[in-house]
Amino acid sequence: MRVLHTSDWHLGQRLVNLERTEEHQHFLDWLLQTIVQEQVEVLLMSGDVFDNGAPSNTALKLYYDFLRRVCATCCRHIIITGGNHDSVSTLNAPRELLECFNIYVIGGASQNPLDELIELKNDQGELQLVVCAVPFLRDRDIRLSVPGESFEEREQRIKQGIAAHYAAFVPHIKPHKEKGLPVVAMGHLFAAGGSASESEKEIHVGNLGQIGADQFPQEFDYVALGHLHRPQQVNNRHHIRYSGSPIPLSFSEVKDKKVLFILDFEGGKLANLNEVEIPCCRKLVRFIGSLEKVKQQLAVYDNSAHTLTAWAEIQLELNAPLPDMHQQLEEVLHLKSGELQLLIHRPPLIKSATQTLEQQVQEEVDLHTLREKDVFLKRCESAFPDSDHSELMTTFSELLELMGQQETES
Repeated sequence: MRVLHTSDWHLGQRLVNLERTEEHQHFLDWLLQTIVQEQVEVLLMSGDVFDNGAPSNTALKLYYDFLRRVCATCCRHIIITGGNHDSVSTLNAPRELLECFNIYVIGGASQNPLDELIELKNDQGELQLVVCAVPFLRDRDIRLSVPGESFEEREQRIKQGIAAHYAAFVPHIKPHKEKGLPVVAMGHLFAAGGSASESEKEIHVGNLGQIGADQFPQEFDYVALGHLHRPQQVNNRHHIRYSGSPIPLSFSEVKDKKVLFILDFEGGKLANLNEVEIPCCRKLVRFIGSLEKVKQQLAVYDNSAHTLTAWAEIQLELNAPLPDMHQQLEEVLHLKSGELQLLIHRPPLIKSATQTLEQQVQEEVDLHTLREKDVFLKRCESAFPDSDHSELMTTFSELLELMGQQETES
């Protein structure tokens, strides 16, 4: 049986208020072609279908159009799990209807592991693959709140809760393993040793390495993970992988190769794993350096290999403020019109021991380059310059997570 592992589509995502619809449509069209060319029988999507809990009509249309089209291909089974960005109710609303087309949606966690255990059969009704389709596990799914517990105790409870959720499948999958059937697990979490980018919102705050490779039951022949946007193995385990996002979701991912994985199972085991690179239709590029260096890089930039206008982030390194800095950049960018668009112009780095009031104000008002945590930390440093802010930051992070969970649960 041939299986395709993808994740973190983030349909509806905007970058500095610009839509990514064309890029997502390009990926989904390519994904359909790949499914047909590679004769994929099972599609696994490991969370974050959408970028937020209230997806736009455009994002919903991308999603349902893709599902409609993939049903006409050789792909006989589709399994979709919810991520921390997804609304459980939005994903689950059409699940009974979609199941009629062999599309299985697990938007949120269940107390009964059998609700997340999916058995896939061939046209003759023979069981071929078992999938433990685990969605993003929210705090309420894996631990009870204990008043007065310490940060370390909360961390340990979360770890134990995630590990226990996966361990609960073992009694149900052992009979399948004894019959020589392959078992695949899915998940949307931050595993120990993973490498993150700027675009990922931290989940299960306070401890980024929530579960190690050793905590996934050995009965799993492959673990298809989502949440981290860079494709990678977990603790160098060949069979535990993040597929990453199909398009770069922030400028921190400009050098990442976007991929998906195609798996072949034979004799009840993972026989082959192929990494397939996803073609890029819009390039995100970073230019950092002196004004002359950046101007030269802009002038020679070639976007001919990509169908959509490139988006650029610029940060200058200056010895002193330049009054005509913006004008010089605009002159070069004007010549690259239609090929390159400036999306983010970060405040320049002045190579000086002191900063003018004008420079300080410029840095503070450039809020679109800061995350909520960055703004909160700046406020803490301003109000309590001589204090340790780690505990405040942990509490603030937990509040952000709880707010996000309330939004996606609605």
